[in-house]
This record gives sequence, structure tokens and C-alpha cells, in this order.
Amino acid sequence: MIEARRLHILRAVADHRTVTAAAAALYLTPSAVSQQLTALEQETGHRLVERGAKGVRLTPAGEILLSHTNAVLAQLERAEAELAAYSSGAAGTVTVASFATGIALVVAPAAAHLARTSPGIRLRVLDAEGDASLPMLLDRQIDVAVAVEYRGAPADDPRLAHVPLYAEPFDAVVPVGHRLAGAEVVPLAELAKDTWIGPYPGNPCHDVVVLACESAGFQPRLDHSSDDFRAVVALASADAGVALVPRSALRGMDLTGVVVRPVDGVAPTRRVFAAVRRGAEEHPLISPVLDALGAAARE
Repeated sequence: MIEARRLHILRAVADHRTVTAAAAALYLTPSAVSQQLTALEQETGHRLVERGAKGVRLTPAGEILLSHTNAVLAQLERAEAELAAYSSGAAGTVTVASFATGIALVVAPAAAHLARTSPGIRLRVLDAEGDASLPMLLDRQIDVAVAVEYRGAPADDPRLAHVPLYAEPFDAVVPVGHRLAGAEVVPLAELAKDTWIGPYPGNPCHDVVVLACESAGFQPRLDHSSDDFRAVVALASADAGVALVPRSALRGMDLTGVVVRPVDGVAPTRRVFAAVRRGAEEHPLISPVLDALGAAARE
């Protein structure tokens, strides 16, 4: 009989590619992960992983088991949801990870809504960029991720259920003395030779900026990097370069020294969604949280 907890470990190893990284994500020791993998191989009668200089990869038998693992763990999530519903499950803590602007726009209003409508549900909120929150979700460190679509994101990952929340455009931010500061709209192609300021690679907004510039026919020269849009705007105000910033991130920000203009044509867009492990979307604690996030996004 295969133990479900060992399937969690197999999936973590497949996701993280090393025993050490999988152990850290699961709050286990590397030796414990190795022991559980060995036990799983004994249970199945097959070699499931191969260790090499660059980490761990699944064998063909491991890949077969992993494909069933995703379905099995999703069904276990559904079973937990039904059991929680059976025992009422109307009280408990739900951990939500979101990037900072998402916390301000939808998570905090959702928490206020839940305090009025479902006082038994307590939100625990963690600040995490969109590319970090999805692995946290799959590693069961959190219950809900508020994330951003990005190049390479597991948008069609069968392990996850998605709930679209909102989409917002990026605006061009240029210094007040910039040659395009007086324009009503900014054509991105006109910024091809400028110095750029933007998020680090791996941040979903980095991909939005790079893809928008690629669509305009150039690669941005990103000389300055920060994941904090206040720092990005401060650098632009110091005439260090130009940037694309999500519109909501500019709210309440000190814009002295910069000009904010819409992008000419089809604006680059940040699409935000909530994600849970597939099967958990009907859990009596998680379902109201998803509803509250959706309501906050609509408002």
C-alpha cells in the first residue's frame, strides 16, 4: 500500500529537483526525504529517482507514479473538504500569500468582508511575489495564493484550480525632463534606446515589461532593478531611466519628479488570479475566502 505522505515527498522532489530543496520546502531533513523515497521505491517495486551531479530526476517509473500522484492528492483534498463540511468546519485559519499590491487591493478587503460575514474564519497573510506563492501552495505552506500570470507560470497545472480576480494595465513612468513627458500617450518603441528600471528576473512583472518591449521591437536595457515599485519610481524621478509600473501600484505614491502616461496601443497588462490546490476549492474554509477575494476584486 502506497502512503499518501510519500507521494507528497515525490512531488516535492520532482518540483524542486534536489532532495535538499524538497526537504526545506517540506520542513523535513534531507535524510528523512531520502528514507521516504527509499520506502516508496520498496512499496512500488520500482526505482523512482536517479541522483546526479545536477540534482535528482524522476525515472520513467517515477514519472508514471507522479502523473497518478497529482490525481490522488487532488482527490484527498476533496475528501478533506467534504469531511470538513460534514463536521461544519466553519472556524479555522486560512493562510493566504500575495504580492504587496494584491494584499492592498483584494486580500485586506477580503479579510474585512470575512470578519463581517464569516467571523470563524481567520486569514493569515504572507507577502510573497507571484512566482514564489505558487510553489508555496504546492508545498502546502499556504492555502491560497494570489499570483500574477507570467511566462513559464503553471497556468494549466492540473494540480491547481484558478479563480481570475482582476487585470490592470501598466503605465509608462518617465522623468519630468524626458523628451516624451509632454506626450498624451507613450509609444513603447520610442523608449528603445532609454535606460530602463524594472523588477528582477523571476518577478512576474519583469516578464510583462520584457514581453511588452519585445512586442514593440526591442529588448529593454534594464540597468536598474528593484521589486519595490516605490524604488522604481524614485529612480525614475532621479532621471535614472524609464519604467512600466502597474497602475494600482502608483496609487498614493509620491510622483514628484516623474510623469505617468498610458502606453500607446494595447497596454501591457497584469492579470491576477487566486489559486488553490485542486480539490480544495470546495473546502468550507477556503471557499468563502475565494468568494471574498472575488467580491473584493469586483469592487
